[in-house]
Amino acid sequence: MAVPKRRHSTSRKGKRRSHMQLKQPALGVCEHCNHPKLSHRACPNCGYYRGRQVIFPREV
Repeated sequence: MAVPKRRHSTSRKGKRRSHMQLKQPALGVCEHCNHPKLSHRACPNCGYYRGRQVIFPREV
């Protein structure tokens, strides 16, 4: 089995890992209450999804 003869430098390792960072989730806006929410999910603020209420949010 092939084994590397020398170790990879830290800059080479960093170049390889430059695309591994976490990305921000794409947020949309709720059509009912204009609260930011994740796409394809019910709004955590009002409970609406695609124009109808699918969950009842907790009252705090």
